[in-house]
Amino acid sequence: MLQLPESLPGCIWVHACSVGEVGSVAPLIRRLLDRGYEIHLTVVTATGYAHADRLLGKHISLSYLPWDIPSAFTRFVRVLKPALLLLAETEFWPGMLSACRRAEIPVVGINTRISDRSFPRYYASRFLWKRFLKPVSLFLAQGSIDAERLVAMGVEHSKVHVAGNLKYAITAPEVDANELRLQLDSGANRPILLVASTHESEDEKVLDMWPAWHAVCPDLLTVIVPRHPQRFDQVAEIIRARGLKLARWSERQGEASAAADSDVILIDAMGVLGKLYTVADAVIIAGSLTNIGGHNPLEAAICGRGAVTGPYVQNFREIMDEMQRHQAAIISADDSDLEQVISRLLTHPDELKELNASAALFMGDKGDVLERIMAEIEPWLVNVPKKV
Repeated sequence: MLQLPESLPGCIWVHACSVGEVGSVAPLIRRLLDRGYEIHLTVVTATGYAHADRLLGKHISLSYLPWDIPSAFTRFVRVLKPALLLLAETEFWPGMLSACRRAEIPVVGINTRISDRSFPRYYASRFLWKRFLKPVSLFLAQGSIDAERLVAMGVEHSKVHVAGNLKYAITAPEVDANELRLQLDSGANRPILLVASTHESEDEKVLDMWPAWHAVCPDLLTVIVPRHPQRFDQVAEIIRARGLKLARWSERQGEASAAADSDVILIDAMGVLGKLYTVADAVIIAGSLTNIGGHNPLEAAICGRGAVTGPYVQNFREIMDEMQRHQAAIISADDSDLEQVISRLLTHPDELKELNASAALFMGDKGDVLERIMAEIEPWLVNVPKKV
């Protein structure tokens, strides 16, 4: 059933698929809100909706994107009445673009990224995509590779600008790090290894490595954060099956003794991960131990934490390559290498401190991407009304 939005004539319609895209566009949305524009955000996934509601829910209108059926998008656009569509990353929906063309709504692609996995498919059908993407007035590509791929897909060269990655335009979360640290470790003296955003089979891989890490660092406290909430109970059972002492965040949150006798803390709640980067000593960004493609390492870097990953980082290839050049990330070749990397960092605290310090410096040089993107979209904001 089509969920029609509330009517917001003259609003800026922003579309972001899921959690990662929502997090990326949030700084841009906040800047637009500060300038007095009304925002309607559409998402595709339930986790994306929940994340958007947590980050921005009081300040924007929010709905799911309709199915990519021309009649559905025509009704959606007719009710919403946007003045501009900002389309995040690779959310290329032909029905959406066609409806905007008919309604004379300008479209700007922001933070556009063409992944290694998707480019062969787009290129093979480039004659179709040349027509589908024609209504887009401008693409603001994350990097030069994305720009080249857009042109190869048939987009006019003049419509493609490299503006940088909006993921860099993030700020560290506001959190009482001392209080959070005590919630995890009442003595505030155990080294914390944070394993962020695990997927199916990655928890088992990490737990296979845990004995080696514990052997070199007996006080180690491992904190695991599954990517999807439906896996919380499953991961808890996997941990218990290894005979490890488990604490669940939801059951013992706020208790100073939560981790006093625990080997592993399972974060079985949404919206906590960003804060945990501020208190972790070492960080593994999962989604990279199996062929998922990795997750955003910048959420750790903005908190002054270097990223250690497995080999599968294709979703963030340019970011990870650049972080590596600045000694702010380590990409492990395989499971054995990852085990050894973490063991080395746990036994060489100076090396770990250097990794984390390099991450902080790396992010300090990336603060202007939001200004560049705002400057690029300025011509399309001229005709967008502001709230009275």
